[in-house]
Amino acid sequence: MPAKNMLFRLGIFLSLFLLNPIPSQSAVSSIDLGSEWFKVAVVNLKPGQPPISIAINEMSKRKTPSLVAFHSGSRLIGEEASGIVARYPNKVYSHLRDLISKPFSHVSKTLESLYLSYDISPEESRNVAVFKTENGNFTAEELVAMLFKYALGLAEAHTRGTPVKDAVVTVPPYMGVAERKGLLVAAELAGINVLALVNEHSGAALQYGIDKDFSNGSRHVIFYDMGAGSTYAALVYFSAYNTKEFGKTVSANQFQVKDVRWDAELGGEHMELRLVEHFADEFNKQVGNGVDIRKSPKAMAKLKKQVKRTKEILSANTAAPISVESIYDDRDFRSSITREKFEELCADLWEKALVPLKEVLTHSGLKIEDIYAVELIGGATRVPKLQAKLQEFLGRKELDRHLDSDEAITLGASLHAANISDGIKLNRKLGMIDGSPYGYVIEVDGPDLPKDESTKQLTRPRMKKLPSKMFRSIVHKKDFDVSLAYESDDFLPPGTTSRTFAQYAVSGLTDASEKYASRNLSAPVKANLHFSLSRSGIFSLDRADAVIEITEWVEVPLKNLTVDNSTSASVNTSTESGPTSTEESDEKLNTDTVNSNTSDPGTNDSSTISPVTEKKLKKRTFRVPLKIDEKTTGPGAPLSKESFSEAKSKLEALDKKDEERRRTAELKNSLEGYIYDTRDKLESGDFVKISTSQERQSFIEKLDEVQEWLYTDGEDASATQFQEYLDKLKAIGDPIFFRHKELTARPAASDHARKYLNEVQQFTFYVFLGYLQIVRGWETNKSWLPKGKIDEVQNEAEKVKKWLNQKEAEQKDTPGSDKPAFTSEEVYVKVFDLQDKVNKVNKIPKPKPKVEKPLKNETENSKEKADTTKSSSEEGTSQKEQTATETEKASADEKSDHDEL
Repeated sequence: MPAKNMLFRLGIFLSLFLLNPIPSQSAVSSIDLGSEWFKVAVVNLKPGQPPISIAINEMSKRKTPSLVAFHSGSRLIGEEASGIVARYPNKVYSHLRDLISKPFSHVSKTLESLYLSYDISPEESRNVAVFKTENGNFTAEELVAMLFKYALGLAEAHTRGTPVKDAVVTVPPYMGVAERKGLLVAAELAGINVLALVNEHSGAALQYGIDKDFSNGSRHVIFYDMGAGSTYAALVYFSAYNTKEFGKTVSANQFQVKDVRWDAELGGEHMELRLVEHFADEFNKQVGNGVDIRKSPKAMAKLKKQVKRTKEILSANTAAPISVESIYDDRDFRSSITREKFEELCADLWEKALVPLKEVLTHSGLKIEDIYAVELIGGATRVPKLQAKLQEFLGRKELDRHLDSDEAITLGASLHAANISDGIKLNRKLGMIDGSPYGYVIEVDGPDLPKDESTKQLTRPRMKKLPSKMFRSIVHKKDFDVSLAYESDDFLPPGTTSRTFAQYAVSGLTDASEKYASRNLSAPVKANLHFSLSRSGIFSLDRADAVIEITEWVEVPLKNLTVDNSTSASVNTSTESGPTSTEESDEKLNTDTVNSNTSDPGTNDSSTISPVTEKKLKKRTFRVPLKIDEKTTGPGAPLSKESFSEAKSKLEALDKKDEERRRTAELKNSLEGYIYDTRDKLESGDFVKISTSQERQSFIEKLDEVQEWLYTDGEDASATQFQEYLDKLKAIGDPIFFRHKELTARPAASDHARKYLNEVQQFTFYVFLGYLQIVRGWETNKSWLPKGKIDEVQNEAEKVKKWLNQKEAEQKDTPGSDKPAFTSEEVYVKVFDLQDKVNKVNKIPKPKPKVEKPLKNETENSKEKADTTKSSSEEGTSQKEQTATETEKASADEKSDHDEL
């Protein structure tokens, strides 16, 4: 009985659980794409998971190399690509973020300085580098799209099935408009909806201020970041303000980026290059004979890989060894270096590292004492000499390292993603006022336009708030061109050769001017240009329209006007208006109106109402949309629809090929694992009971045959072939494994069934005794249960018991190697059917008790009789007779009751 109640309650719980709708989950991510590494953070409000966390890769690491490789027809990304970089350096592509939307000459120069000898060629239309690989030709945007797609996969794997399509991508502050557009194209190719591109220092500021309270005092904080390839210092002002929330005044925190300065060619990698040059010279000197390992890409790749480790050792030790096996011509290289020598090699870099920090202080007018903290982020800030130089300059014994130097930007960007997304809202919020690292100038060029301040204007100075919108007007009546440029040569993105980054042709103004030339223009024709500085820091021309103002005489009806010699001008009013009203109307007609119905002298005596109109001088403004065609050339030129579709198709084909490769590897591993696992099991004692020696021997021979194929012809087999061989082996092995499983599962199912049958028989027996009123407890609790229903349960239980006895007897006579007489699944089906019938009987509700009607008093009966008489008078004759009979009977009853009272 207790077991039955427990099962019944469990069934109710499961039903309610399944009926309760599960709320839909959504997640957003942030991608911190660096020169060497990228990190992915996920915001997911799914129960049982942290709201914000770093997604790990397949190697359980929190950051992944920003590498894409093509080898033996396969594409490798991240850790897989890192594994072959020393052996095949020409096939592993790195520093992709810094090469996106860059001129070919800049890309070539950058790769040469990093000793990267990729096979590249210029693209004709945009003059960007095209990387030639064994899997095809790709631009930097397409290679970055592969990294983005991989990062998206990490995010979705981290959320365990929750789709992630929205993301925020971090960018260094020096990244220009063309590069930012290139990142957005790469993200679109990867199927990512970019909510915004956020500057790295803003992400770090978000992570810094999210858990702090600035209501007691504002502060200036400098974020100093030295990564692999660049260095910057950003001045951020944290404060609080009062706002209304649910009718109450509350304090809200915010920060504003005041300034940011950078050196895009100074980072940890440039320190490593100093070590590379030092050890390359040392090796060349050891070998002699004019050997220069700089000409060997493989040798330089091996040396750079070991130098990175050596630099990391020097951060914690005063000396570090270096060992490179077979660096060149089967020669090994071994050496060592002290921290002092390393610092000497990088002597000029330490002073350059202070320049962004000094510039921020100089241009802000702040002193070092005004700075609350200088937070260090970026992997290269771990170098002891750099920390010592910063301490010396700042005059502080301790540096501020409250943030994770690797993950602060990523986590802060994820907070920004949550704040601007539609599907996720966090309780903790921090207002962000970011500024544009570049100032922007617009220049208008066209026929008859002067080259002066009217056609060249500073539209948006540096560090102005973004996003923002603005418009400019120019007086002109012919089509013209618009150019967008950076404000100064002192602030240009790395590799940029021209300040102009976008060009547009605005047409339709000439046609609009000619169309309205014959009209009475009240002002010169002008064009309004509408610009926007997006949340991602992209400045663009969004739309343009022509504004044409004309003044015209327009006829309008003069309502309620009466033409008469001696009456007032109004028909609807009385003559009390007098001569004054008439004079005002006449004056108006003489100045602004013309009577359209001239009165005939012969008819002046007649008082008639004539339709009169007046002409009014009315100003009208026409706005004509103008057509905008982008004419940008070079790396910043937008991709055509055809080029985008072609790139999308190439990436989809690679994705499909990668999926097939993964499936092939998984099936190969499954086949190999099945062979080894099955061979071990067949030799165990339990399998002897459920199979014959001939059956086992035949199966082992088949396993050996497939294993031999697997290590010979199967090395390059397809996923389909692996699946076919696995299916053939399972066709032989599944019946054996099934019998082995039933060896223990069938007795357990039989024991469970007999235990339940005993409970059912006990239950129905007690209920039956309750029906006979022998057990008084059941008489009060379950006495309403029909005996027929109880008998049905008893009969069904007897049938199950009889079936089980019969099958168990058959199984005893069945050899273990034959098909079982019955299975555990069949037993459970029988038990579940019986449970269902027991539950139905047990759920029969107790009948409601019958309630006797109380006797009616004389007043109620009289009223009822009157109502009955009234109702019967409205019905047919037959019903009248019946009602009369009932009334007489009721009267007799009333009389009888009254007599008894």
